[in-house]
Amino acid sequence: MTNKRSAAPAVVLPLLLLFTAAFQQKTEGPNAISLPAGNPLIAAADTHYVRRQEGRAGAVAGPREIGLAVAGYDRAAQAPDSAEARWKLARALYFQGAYTEQDDDSQRAIFDKARRAGDEAIHIVERRAVSRGAPPFDGRSPEEVSASVRSDIDAAPAFFWASVAWGRWALAFGKIQAAKTGAAEKIRDYARTVISLDPDFEEGGGYRILGRLHNQAPWIPFLTGWVSRGQALENLRKAVAINGRNFVNRHFLAEALAEGDAADRSEAIRIEESLVADGPSPGHLVEELAIQEEARKNLARWKK
Repeated sequence: MTNKRSAAPAVVLPLLLLFTAAFQQKTEGPNAISLPAGNPLIAAADTHYVRRQEGRAGAVAGPREIGLAVAGYDRAAQAPDSAEARWKLARALYFQGAYTEQDDDSQRAIFDKARRAGDEAIHIVERRAVSRGAPPFDGRSPEEVSASVRSDIDAAPAFFWASVAWGRWALAFGKIQAAKTGAAEKIRDYARTVISLDPDFEEGGGYRILGRLHNQAPWIPFLTGWVSRGQALENLRKAVAINGRNFVNRHFLAEALAEGDAADRSEAIRIEESLVADGPSPGHLVEELAIQEEARKNLARWKK
């Protein structure tokens, strides 16, 4: 499962942080560090992340800028209570694994690290909620979880990028194996939490992930019996309704439609043709060029 505009999915590129001179002392753990209230390590990493298109060759990103972004977020994530550093690390690792040339073993290592960073961000959001009097997340519905973290600015991106990271981890390690470990349920619940927090987040990102999950997850009795093609199409159409310009929304809908009848397949072809003819946005150039390459391959198969 991918998320490219955001990333997979549509990245809302962060403004550089303005930070104050007031310091927050971090004294927990052997690698704890002291950081200003507005983390300059995150700000520095952000500048590299927004330059992640530099040095590309077509739809393959150059390794330098995204590597520097990953290193910066990794350093910032040594602060024990920075959810922002961790979900941004998961986001940067997703891009590094998906769009730079990596062998299979390297991809698995990158996406494994990304899913751990995403889950750590969620654990921090959970600790904050518990400190405000909310119960722990375990055993609670996505709607109940979202109600307890709605005021937390890191909640939606933490759940979103964790779900993206888990999706790419599942692809890297195998869909069947991932389903047996409960990855599908985790991705489903994270995506539903994003939808409950903000349906428009990342240009319909929660619906995009949930729809893609229903389309891609294997149907396994007693494990993923809830997977439904109808739910795939319903959620992907909702994502497109929120933002029909988003390349990933349209591409995922086309791939779900292509598995249907002749009318669905014709709609899928029209969508992919429109993607190929569209102009990629400068801010998401690598991601959208990659989507166009996938759309061309689909059209070559579907038109046979």
